[in-house]
This record gives sequence, structure tokens and C-alpha cells, in this order.
Amino acid sequence: MSANNQNNQTLNPIPNTQPQLNFWQIFNMCFGFLGIQFGFALQNANVSRIFQTLGADIEAIPILWIAAPLTGLIVQPIIGYLSDNTWNVLGRRRPYFLIGAVLTTLSLFIMPHSPTLWIAAGMLWIMDASINIAMEPFRAFVGDNLPPNQRTQGYAMQSFFIGIGAVIASALPYILTNYFDVANTAPAGEIADSVRYAFYFGGAVLFLSVGWTVISTKEYSPQELAHFHQQESAQQQTHSVNTRTTGQYRNGAWVWMAIGAIFTASIVFNDLDKQLYILSLGIFAFGPLQLICSIKLAKKQQQPRSALGLVFNVVDDLFHMPKAMRQLAVVQFFAWFALFAMWIYTTAAVTAHHYGTSDVVSQAYNDGADWVGMLFASYNGFAAIAAIIIPFLAKAVGIKLTHTINMFMGGIGLISFYFIQDPTQLWIPMIGVGFAWASILSVPYAMLSGVLPPQKMGVYMGIFNFFIVIPQLLAASILGLLLKLFFDGQPIYAVMLGGIFMMISGIAVLFVDQNKHTQ
Repeated sequence: MSANNQNNQTLNPIPNTQPQLNFWQIFNMCFGFLGIQFGFALQNANVSRIFQTLGADIEAIPILWIAAPLTGLIVQPIIGYLSDNTWNVLGRRRPYFLIGAVLTTLSLFIMPHSPTLWIAAGMLWIMDASINIAMEPFRAFVGDNLPPNQRTQGYAMQSFFIGIGAVIASALPYILTNYFDVANTAPAGEIADSVRYAFYFGGAVLFLSVGWTVISTKEYSPQELAHFHQQESAQQQTHSVNTRTTGQYRNGAWVWMAIGAIFTASIVFNDLDKQLYILSLGIFAFGPLQLICSIKLAKKQQQPRSALGLVFNVVDDLFHMPKAMRQLAVVQFFAWFALFAMWIYTTAAVTAHHYGTSDVVSQAYNDGADWVGMLFASYNGFAAIAAIIIPFLAKAVGIKLTHTINMFMGGIGLISFYFIQDPTQLWIPMIGVGFAWASILSVPYAMLSGVLPPQKMGVYMGIFNFFIVIPQLLAASILGLLLKLFFDGQPIYAVMLGGIFMMISGIAVLFVDQNKHTQ
């Protein structure tokens, strides 16, 4: 859409209420998630395999994965804040879709050519940053473009495309090996051709699908959104003067830095697992961020919040989250700890527990790793089906109970991995995992979008990602240590622990204050 067309659109009379979108409009605005999840699923299903192929020990895999959540922690609130304050010829969110798609495509082409473990870890960092640039605005995009009563449908549509994209992406190495005679083994230290070709194909799919959303959708201008949400805008103005004081930020800074320093010192002097540095340094780092906020606030006390910059606004919004968002943060914490445990350890768990090997160059290991790709494909396929069912189930029993049911299905599924001996039967628990995955990707966002100030939809969606990232950082910090200390290094127990956490998430959602718009 040209700049003139955008200007003409805003000059036309604006409807009093936000228009309902038809099926194909919702389809087009969510279609880009097909490609984003294609890249994300290739990463989830194959990066542990790449790391082990390049020489990583099983205990080291969580720390190598740390790039992904750390990148999301930094990138998503920044992109959310920037997109909230962007309006150009492409719109508000779509410029970031396009930038992220180009960078992710290049990363997918390069990743399978990593010659060493640390280059692969670095490429994971770059790839995840690129995916986050494209992915974060998509959550806010639904909140911007759909009226409240259509948002559950919109997020469910995203879940549908996530499922479809991940099915194909996760299964690609298996398909290439078994139907196109592409080798799934390689000499020690080299990545198999089946993985390389899967990444090439994924890069092309990602770019084309995100490109389709960019060219086939429109966005409402800031003036139109303000008109649609006049009541929410008034709430936002009230929020804008409700900031913490300089002293509160300064005191908070010293407290967080002191706790982080003590924690770090205890790790050093007690010779604790070095992965715990992720937590201790993360705690310490939140101190300087608050110190920056206190300095900015002291210098510009009479200035509006928007003049205090990105760091201040993100941190201040973090302290002023709506109550329902804080409650949903608990739901997300347990859910994403479970998912991260599953993504990191399923390959190692299945190859060791069901195929009886940890030898990464053996045929049995690679057959098991390929089968994990098929299992990941199956849960994403079931997620696509679940995405169709979830809106109807939510109308029948309520959105919170819907999430509880789905999370218990997923938790029981993960725990059953230990008890199922025949690996060919592992697709059965993936039914429950698929329903949980679809619910995680839709229900919390549908509930959240109804309580957020519309002008800050992007930054709050980015902040909400903290509660996806923090449990992943925690998992990366302690899962390897827990397995070593209590479970003789057997990764199957990490998968079972993920199942327990998934069910806790399902219980936590029952305590969220439900907004009327999330029905």
C-alpha cells in the first residue's frame, strides 16, 4: 500500500467500532506464521542434533541453547517498543516482519554449514534474534487488527499455521531420507545432508510466507486505533503518570545488584555448576537497568514518559503490568519450562531410553533422531487440529478450563514417555502435547490482549516474552545439573519433569482474573 493510499485511508470517516474481519482476512494476516514456525521448528528439532554432531556433551547442550531465550529476552521488548512507535509506508508491524524474514532466511542457509560447535552456537544466536524480529510483532498484529471478540479466533489461526509449518519442518529430514534417498549420516563432525537440505527449504518457505502477509494485509493507522479504543486510550493516559519514583528505581537497583553479586560469589566460592552464572548475572543485570531509569527520571522529571527513551519505558511498563498479565506470567513460566525441557532433551531421551545409544555417529542414534523429528511433526499436526477445536471448546467450557484441560493432556503425554517402551508408539502421547502446544500459543495471548493498553500492545507483548524466556534460562541453568545430581544423567527424566510443570501451568490459569473480552 502506498503512502498516499495510507493517508487517504486515514482521511476517510473512521467507523465508531473496529470492523470484524472475514475468514480470508484473518487467514492472510496469520499466514506468515507458517514460515516463522517452519524456521523455529527446524531449529527446535535439529539444533541439539547439530550440537551433538559437532562434539557437544549432553550436559553442555542446555548452556549452548541459552542463545535462544537470551536473544528473545533482549530483542522482543525492543522490537515491540519500536513497532508501537513506527508508522511508515509499510505500516506499523509489517516493516519488522520483512526485516526479520530476510535475516532468518540467510541464517537458515548458513547454519547447517557450521564447521565447529561454537560457530553453530553463534549462528543459533543470530538465527533466533532474526526469528524474534519477525515473530514478536505478529502477536501485536492480531491485537491491533481484530476486535476483542475475534482475538481468540485470530490467535487460534496463528496456532493452526504454527502447527502446519512445524509438521512439515520437523518431518523434513525423515522425509528426505526415507522418500528421496538423502543421506542422514555423515562423517564425524559433519552435518548430514538431510538436515542441510531441510534448512535450505525452510529458508525459502519462511521468506515467501511472511512476504505474503506483508503484501496481502493492511494495518490501521495510529489515529484509527485511537478512535477504536478511546476508553483504553484514557486508561493509557492515566497509566502514563503512574510511574515509579527516582528513589524507588535507585533502591531497587542496589537490591538487585546486591542479590546478584552474592549469588555469583556463592557460585565462585562453593565451586557450583557454572551454568548457574546465567541466573546470577541475569539478576545482577536488572540492577543497572533500574539505575539507568533513576538517572533518566531525575534529569527529565517534567518530561512525558515517551521522552525518557526505550530502556525507561520498557522497565517502567514491566513494573506496571496489568494484574491479569502478572497472573498469566505464572502460567507461562511453568508451560515454557516444560517446553524447553522437551525441546532440549527429547532427542537424547528417545535415542538413549528407546534406541539404547548415545553414539551420535551410529545408525541407531540417527534413526532415533529422525524419529524425534517425526514426533515433533506429529505434535504440531495435532496442534493444527487443536487450533480448530479450541475456539469451540472455549465457548463451551470457558477459556480458562479449556487451557487447563489441554495442559493436563500435554503433561500426561510427556510423563508417559518413560512408560512407553516401543518408540513407534510415542506418537500417541504427542496428541496431548499437540493440544497443549496449540493452547499455549493462543489462549494466554487471547486473554492478555483484552487487558492491554492498545497503544502499548507491542511492548507489552514483548515484555510478556520475559515469562517465556525466564523459565528457559532457568531450565538451561539447572536441568543439566539436576540430571547429573539426581538422575544419573538420564535425559528421560527431564522430559517427565516437563510434564509435571505443564500440569502446574494448567492449574495456575484457573486463578487468572478473566476479562470479559476473552470469552
